[in-house]
Amino acid sequence: MSVAVLSVTALADFPTVRAGDDLAALVLAAVAASELSLQSGDVLVLAQKIVSKAEGRTVALSTVEPSDQAHELAARAHKDPRVAELILRESVEVLRCRPGVIIVEDRRGFVMANAGIDASNVEADQGDAVLLLPVDPDASAARIRAAIAERSGVDVGIVINDSFGRAWRMGTVGTAVGVAGIPALLDLRGRPDRNGRILQTTDLGVADEVAAAASLMMGQAGEGRPATLVRGFPYLAADGKARDLVRARGMDLFR
Repeated sequence: MSVAVLSVTALADFPTVRAGDDLAALVLAAVAASELSLQSGDVLVLAQKIVSKAEGRTVALSTVEPSDQAHELAARAHKDPRVAELILRESVEVLRCRPGVIIVEDRRGFVMANAGIDASNVEADQGDAVLLLPVDPDASAARIRAAIAERSGVDVGIVINDSFGRAWRMGTVGTAVGVAGIPALLDLRGRPDRNGRILQTTDLGVADEVAAAASLMMGQAGEGRPATLVRGFPYLAADGKARDLVRARGMDLFR
């Protein structure tokens, strides 16, 4: 049996990202600073926060005027009404609410807490600011991939990850919110297992698996490691998207 190896390396010397920064250039500089070179088939996993910052998705709460609905939702969730207003703007439906958390279906189709809005790792000089998800994370991933290919001559996959909770288990896990150049969902139905039985229901969320592996090296607090290089990804390049991982409402047993 052949040996399979997957390596996950947190890239060195990644700077603080500001609105308008060229993420492809920053990633390539971090690859060089880590004394690495890109290879075809590599996957770069980038934290959602650096993508959102580069795309100017930081919002000062002082600019937000809460609606009556936001005030009502904030009272139920024990949240700042201005944050509740942004959650409503970023969502198509509020699914659950309790003190501390608002579960929504956001505009990208993700079912998640607080529409992904977060103040952690937003620079102190930006005051009472919070960070929103990219408008279209799949498009963001595709743009970064194209820019890296143009400048390096190497075709890599891109995953943008964020921390999601899960309905059946405790704890947050790195999850793919943007994908380009790799499969996001791999359908293994119809393939035989080791005993020749035909798989009937096996779909692999391979982009989420990569996102979670990278999250181990990124950390969740002040580690300052928002970009990782994954080498040994065992599947061929494909035109996958994070939206492929969104469960259709009719198949969602929680709604």
